[in-house]
Amino acid sequence: MRYSETGFNLEIDLSRGNIERVETDPRLTELYLGGLGTNAKILWDRVPPETDPFSPDAPLIFSSGLLGGTIAPGANRTIITAYSPQTLLMGFSMMGGFFAPEMKYAGYDKIIFRGKSPDLVYLWINNDKVEIRDAAHLRGKGAVETQDIIRKELNQPSAHVAAIGLAGENRVYTASIEQGRSSASRLGLGAVMGDKGIKAIAVRGTNDINIARPDEFIKLCNEVLEYIKFRNANPVPNIMTILQGLGSPQEMVETDEKWHTENFSWGNSRIRRKDFWTKEIEERWKSVQLDVRKRLISCYNCPMKCGAIIAVPGLSIYMMKCFTKLTYTMGALVDDLDFGFRISQRAAEYGVDGFSTPQIMAFGFELKEAGILTDADFEGCPSDNEGRFYWLLDRIVRREGIGDILADGTHWAAKKIGKGAEAYVHNNIKKHEQLPLKLGMLNPVYYLMYATGEKANITQIEGQFPQAPFMTMEEREAFVKDWFQVPDEKFKQYVLDWEPRGEHSNPLYPTVDMSVDIVDWQEKMHYIDDALGVCAGLSSFPLKPPYHMHNYPHFISSASGIDMDETGLTEVYNRNRNLVRAINVRRGMRRADEDPPEDHWKKRFPELEKKLLDAYYKFKGWDDDGIPTKETLQKLDLGYVAEDLEQRGIIKNG
Repeated sequence: MRYSETGFNLEIDLSRGNIERVETDPRLTELYLGGLGTNAKILWDRVPPETDPFSPDAPLIFSSGLLGGTIAPGANRTIITAYSPQTLLMGFSMMGGFFAPEMKYAGYDKIIFRGKSPDLVYLWINNDKVEIRDAAHLRGKGAVETQDIIRKELNQPSAHVAAIGLAGENRVYTASIEQGRSSASRLGLGAVMGDKGIKAIAVRGTNDINIARPDEFIKLCNEVLEYIKFRNANPVPNIMTILQGLGSPQEMVETDEKWHTENFSWGNSRIRRKDFWTKEIEERWKSVQLDVRKRLISCYNCPMKCGAIIAVPGLSIYMMKCFTKLTYTMGALVDDLDFGFRISQRAAEYGVDGFSTPQIMAFGFELKEAGILTDADFEGCPSDNEGRFYWLLDRIVRREGIGDILADGTHWAAKKIGKGAEAYVHNNIKKHEQLPLKLGMLNPVYYLMYATGEKANITQIEGQFPQAPFMTMEEREAFVKDWFQVPDEKFKQYVLDWEPRGEHSNPLYPTVDMSVDIVDWQEKMHYIDDALGVCAGLSSFPLKPPYHMHNYPHFISSASGIDMDETGLTEVYNRNRNLVRAINVRRGMRRADEDPPEDHWKKRFPELEKKLLDAYYKFKGWDDDGIPTKETLQKLDLGYVAEDLEQRGIIKNG
């Protein structure tokens, strides 16, 4: 009997219309746990590195994690994996909601699509009954609208539906996959879904998941719930409001946006409105948010309420979470938050990434102001600031006129446009738009996370270590006093010694070696979450979370029956991390790609940055170009990877 997983994947050949239920190898679970780890193994085994993201041979994988669908609080993430059309590297994006647990209850750990459908279709999974259905009547429908139509069509109000909008159908590189209370937005996986001819996946499951040692597992889950209650009653003081509690950044709960509005760039990159957040603005924005926020919502089996149902007068309701309420407003240089809530509704129906798309539109208008794009490129565009953003969003999603070029993102658009447009690509790492921070002094920890992260989403890189030093020793001592989540006591000392100014401040502190330690810990927790299917908001992202390195091995052992301890879990993380890295270096990624935007920080230190990357690569067991060494791979049971890289000349003999 398989525990905590079904032991079966659903394989869909869209070109032939073939559906198979395939039993999986339990040894792969022991080595990679599930989720991102086993997704990466499938991608490595099945897809040659020269494969185009839109090739029929490139799979699109929807996966639950090892704990997904169990009673573990927050174990609800769907891990979606393909080659990204924007970065050309391995793309993996997570969404919460209810989809992954429902998929598991239907009897499947993963849904793996290959090939392309000649017609637009949707997949209907009802336990053992699986059908590929015609979706011609859904063409052009919104992503949220499509979910409602399918549930009514199937007469299945409890079904959970993941769908794309018009952006996915038209292969817009920032297309998202929308599902009820969450979305997989980064890296263009909605475009891959559209290219394969999949409008939606609907799933209903009523089976059980077996747990190896249920009494022990239930006890652990109850301990997590009790700790969540404690943390909610005792927020971490002396940090920004949205980070004081648990869950994803509490953007829909809190209305204090002083830090974001004054430290993120407005427009595409150049404007930092340092004195924007006045008392008048604070009251006005608070009023707007509370007026449209109808109720806070949670994902499957989670007590946190990180998202919200938004109802703007005259528009259909939609779900919003995290930073999206600000991205369009700041991108358009608009002072009214209500614009952000209005345009986000249309963007959710279109199915586009709320982090990248506003930057792409601002980039387009910046090129127009610079004379690189002309009035002819914007023929018919309204003159008012809000109207022109609606206009350009429509053009991008429909791939019409200049929108067809911008739909590929700022990196590829700049190459097509030429005329110096590449100088206006300000916020990219690995060809993908990061959130456009504009800060002062280089932060060595954040430099490493931005440079080396392969998920292209900073909230899925940063984590349990504070973002900035506490102002006083009393605050630092209070913070570390009950900080039991640290994997090693040295991290407490790092915080105690970290000061706002002086020799123990950025950029010289944390030191190079300390920064590597911190980044490795934060990265480790995210990779474990993504293998287990647990929300980062209860583990890798917030300060002092309920899940950590000391209790995760017990969750894994009691749920799956796999004998796991902290050393073994660290080895699984390193195996998964190196496999993802190997996939990307086999696709051509090198050290030169790991460079945060030039003006991300006002004060940069090239020699220090080189030392940071050198130390990080050495710590990981990689060479000077960021390629895992043969010895590193062999130690992690990745000898097959080392052999392949050696045959390709990527790992040099000796």
